[in-house]
Amino acid sequence: MKQGDSMIIKIGIVQMLVSGNKSDNLRRAEGMILEAAEKGANLIALPEMFNCPYQQGLFPLFAEEIESGETRVFLSKMAGKTGAYLIGGSVPERDGTKIYNTSMIFDPRGQLLAKHRKMHLFDIAIKDRIEFCESAVLTPGDEITTFGTEFGNFGTVICYDLRFPELFRLMIERGIIGAFVPAAFNMTTGPAHWETLFKTRAIDNQIYMVGISPARDENAGYVAYGHSLIVDPWGELIWKAGFGAEVAVVSVETDQVSQVRKNLPLLAHRRLDRYQIKER
Repeated sequence: MKQGDSMIIKIGIVQMLVSGNKSDNLRRAEGMILEAAEKGANLIALPEMFNCPYQQGLFPLFAEEIESGETRVFLSKMAGKTGAYLIGGSVPERDGTKIYNTSMIFDPRGQLLAKHRKMHLFDIAIKDRIEFCESAVLTPGDEITTFGTEFGNFGTVICYDLRFPELFRLMIERGIIGAFVPAAFNMTTGPAHWETLFKTRAIDNQIYMVGISPARDENAGYVAYGHSLIVDPWGELIWKAGFGAEVAVVSVETDQVSQVRKNLPLLAHRRLDRYQIKER
């Protein structure tokens, strides 16, 4: 939808509960995707590991090959059915002997537009609070992921990738106006850093930042923080979910990116003669 020289994008957020049954998860996702589409969403995004509990021991059991996997077929069908871009959260992807944490992005015809394999694996040990080691099961990806739409270019990263500003600078060089971040922050890192990190990346790069979390299940082996959100290019929080299951559609204006960059041209003021990040 256009408004003057700007375009209005309706972003659909699916903050869903994830159970230990893949079929149930896909059915739950289907209903919430359709609800977002009925509310007019142009881009619809799911959370990290939406078809699988976020537990490293379960990733191999739920892993699918991208080319023929049940979840890929499901996401393609849903994108075509809704006529929306679909950022398919992430799923465990099997590729030979390796398993990746992978996000698939589909265009409104149901064609695979891009995929992102989580580049930075979540290996942490916070004393007396949480320990997790993705690298015990998962392999890191090595590709920077952006995709084009009629609304502009967007990037996709997964959860822990959010903490690495260099990755966002490289996506900026590809002209993104926003980034989608399927992410399962927990009850230690979520209250401490979730909102701050999204605001920081939005301000540093003058882009829309969209975080999509699973809903919180207090009985799960890994308890997600919830609170999916959207931050605008000025760093303002324009929408935030609670911690339960929720579908929301939020309108944003593409023109705000160019206006913020015009008013505060920090990207143009970078000293690339003194610092530079080069893609390999």
